[in-house]
Amino acid sequence: MPLSRRRFVTTTVAAAAAHAADFRSEWASELTRPWLGRDYWANPMQDWRIGNGRMECHVAGGDRNVFLLTREIASQPGGFTMSVRLGRLDDQPLERGFVGFRTGIRGQFHDYRDSAVHGEGVNMGILADGRLFIHTPEAGAPKVSLQADELLLRLTASSGNLLLEVLDKSGAKLAELSRSNTAADWMEGGVAIVCSSAEVQSAPRRAAQRGGTMRFWFRNWTLSGSKVAGHPERAFGPIFFAMHTLSRRVLKVTAQLAPLEPGDHEALLQTRSGNVWRTVATSGIDPMARTATFRVTAWDDTRDTPYRILLAPGGETGPSFEGVIRKDPKDKARITIGALTCTNDFGFPHQDIARNLRHFRPDILFFTGDQIYEGVGGYGIQMEPPDAAALDYLRKWLLFGWSFCDLMRDIPAITIPDDHDVYHGNVWGAAGKKAVVDPNDPEAALNRNKAWQDSGGYKMPAEWVNMVQRTQTSHLPDPFDPTPVGQGITVYYTSLLYGGASFAILEDRKWKSSPRVAIPWADIQNGWAQNPDYNGAEHGDVAGAELLGPRQLAFLEKWAQDWNGAWIKAVVSQTLWANLATLPPPANNDDVTGKLAILKPGEHSKGEVRVQDHDSNGWPQTPRTLGLRAMRKALAFHIGGDQHLGSTIQYGIDTWNDGPWMICTPAVSNIFPRRWYPPEEGRNRPPERPRYCGEFLDGFGNKVTVHAVANPQQFGARPAALHNRAPGYGMIELDRATRKITLANWPRWVDASQSGARPYPGWPITIHQYDNGLATAPFELGEISAPAADMVAQVTDEASGETVYTVRIQGRRFTPRVFREGRYTVRLLDVRGKAREWRGRLARRRA
Repeated sequence: MPLSRRRFVTTTVAAAAAHAADFRSEWASELTRPWLGRDYWANPMQDWRIGNGRMECHVAGGDRNVFLLTREIASQPGGFTMSVRLGRLDDQPLERGFVGFRTGIRGQFHDYRDSAVHGEGVNMGILADGRLFIHTPEAGAPKVSLQADELLLRLTASSGNLLLEVLDKSGAKLAELSRSNTAADWMEGGVAIVCSSAEVQSAPRRAAQRGGTMRFWFRNWTLSGSKVAGHPERAFGPIFFAMHTLSRRVLKVTAQLAPLEPGDHEALLQTRSGNVWRTVATSGIDPMARTATFRVTAWDDTRDTPYRILLAPGGETGPSFEGVIRKDPKDKARITIGALTCTNDFGFPHQDIARNLRHFRPDILFFTGDQIYEGVGGYGIQMEPPDAAALDYLRKWLLFGWSFCDLMRDIPAITIPDDHDVYHGNVWGAAGKKAVVDPNDPEAALNRNKAWQDSGGYKMPAEWVNMVQRTQTSHLPDPFDPTPVGQGITVYYTSLLYGGASFAILEDRKWKSSPRVAIPWADIQNGWAQNPDYNGAEHGDVAGAELLGPRQLAFLEKWAQDWNGAWIKAVVSQTLWANLATLPPPANNDDVTGKLAILKPGEHSKGEVRVQDHDSNGWPQTPRTLGLRAMRKALAFHIGGDQHLGSTIQYGIDTWNDGPWMICTPAVSNIFPRRWYPPEEGRNRPPERPRYCGEFLDGFGNKVTVHAVANPQQFGARPAALHNRAPGYGMIELDRATRKITLANWPRWVDASQSGARPYPGWPITIHQYDNGLATAPFELGEISAPAADMVAQVTDEASGETVYTVRIQGRRFTPRVFREGRYTVRLLDVRGKAREWRGRLARRRA
């Protein structure tokens, strides 16, 4: 039932005892929900719940635990006492495992969030057979019966000594175990309740599977003493984070909420003027995505506006999420973009990247896919039933938000899901069809998961896919055409205007064809052809294969012509439209990628060949080229990620260097260190560039000019397992006065605020807006003079009636260039439409 305001507050904030840092849990008896409260992080979320005034581990498995966020054992003199009341949830025979405490929990990256998710510590408590233990089980240790209705487990730590006691419901002591604490740092760090159906310290958490019989409830968890340090600022939820966009005076905000108890919850978006808060929008809570989405029109985008999000019941006395909606930087001389991709959890919570982004003070952030991976946070994936699968995804999604929420509260952020976000290794969306496993497919018997996704479409139910998209994209500007694709799966492709920069946000997976279906004779498995007679450059460009699909191509055509308020354009999508990767032959899959030797700086791996991975958007070739032609009609450059290899290239369409430029950003956390070591040197390579730069054909025969690549290397940064794989992020700067675009990929370990800090070798790269295909066009139409500066010019081929491109010119003089001979019409457009027109302009070859 819905909670009163007073009850909501008391059940989400632990009660304070006499000592300021002392802790006591409290859960209302009528409360039932998966989320334990602001003080706790449950591993994994879906296996824990609140019920009957207590927290319950209702799904057994290895290393189920609840980390206490707002308290820790500090490195200061004194001691502490921790206790909890516990009991069985059923009467099944106990097989193996333990129930109890974990202390001294610390992660690798010295952050409480890392400790909560990945930290290791010292276990102590009661084994399944009733023996008490501290750290290491002992054969002759005292025993108790775990069949009792209720037990009190209490740990007392004082100078050099640990005492573990078990008392019955009345307070009578049943057993105790003491140990000299010779290693004081055992205790210092985070603490947790553990309910594990695995042997003590038998397996890392990442291998902790469901199963077993250790299902217990816990209540009255207390922690007190002079060594206890309080950290109320670490409380998390029920409003975990929020993302927003502002475009053409329309504000959209999505708040990510906790999985709350059933009831008529409502979220409020308020803004502040002076000291007065007023509600500007309200939203219900999506029952599966646990999101609240606000849309406000006629937003005043000329000033910074403080905002906050509140949850009712609770209202102004409950926790809120606060930030600032910045004014639209449409008068700013330079627009700065932070671009990120592939946020795995090695390196979580990615403080170094967040710190560096704060230094650059970006105007907008792009997260171009794989904000989560199936394995982040440990415990694998849970794909059914739908409610548990939604909580499984939410736990992973919260790790992303926990890492970047302090940036996103004030900076507009675009997030677009990719394959791993929807629990695919690769996804060929096939316009939303349902992925199936063909019983007649021999591959299905060998690897069901890969055969499943190879069939095309989505493995997960449509309602689940839509849930993922609501969490990541419901704050984007309204879709260009909201008509769903197959199964009712929603779409989000759209445009965003911010700071005078217009961005086309694409879904370059949703319509893409399955290569196994499109080219059955090639025997393509997980994107890789197994038939040695197949050559992707010769045989891959098959009729009927799709990339963007007709709807997105039509959108790009219209977007390219709309320059209202815009002075520069970019396309944002999940991935590179080429296949920039090499492997040692025979290279018929990429399973070897993570096992290859990582070279020293300056070394070049010999004997590798360009690969043909159909997961890259170098395939299918004709639809890829159609997309590039549409992009070139706006002289737009391209931002994306996914490939785990930072690079900057220029696409070739009919010849090299006649297409848009692209920055593919490094992975935030690179578990798949792709590389680019082509066997021959690039053509027309600048002498200062490495041999892997220059003009190439990729594995699918696409023309690409490679300008910089961040190959994995022995960089000397620690931990090497993280940094040698070349992780990082991209920074892009757009200069209004010069129309120059500066692209840079940065290593995550470099402190960008320090004097002399540099991006990866080969960057920064600065280009001009016209370099996105126009600069190398071989024909020109003669100079035109505009009646006003920076008007919009449109060039139309008179023979075909096709618009060649539309662009806001720089200044008052402009010499249109075109790609082939013929006669053209040039129009100069003002805000009312056509202002001046020149017909019959003859294309002449440039000198």
